[in-house]
Amino acid sequence: MAIAMDGRGRWLDNVMIERLWRSLKYEEVYLKDYADGRAARAGIAAWISFDNGRRPQPGARRRTPMQVWRADVAGQSGHPAVDMTLRLDNADASPTCPQPPQPQPCAA
Repeated sequence: MAIAMDGRGRWLDNVMIERLWRSLKYEEVYLKDYADGRAARAGIAAWISFDNGRRPQPGARRRTPMQVWRADVAGQSGHPAVDMTLRLDNADASPTCPQPPQPQPCAA
């Protein structure tokens, strides 16, 4: 996938993810009154599971995203598949911004 860096056609690069976030916000987040972060995480995870596994997508010939992904993994689509498991609990992930050096304990 080529990413437009000149500004022309840039919206095409993000249209699918923007639609996903809009659907998530309007169908889940704005409708719920989450008590805390755990409730929000559970509700959003359930919505993403529904969207990936049970909701047919018009752009994917009325198949679910999981059906499209499984066809790619099986090699039925002719496109190479990438297995990118989403881990929301990865505490060892790299920080997104530079972190100051942490003091090292002295060996005494």
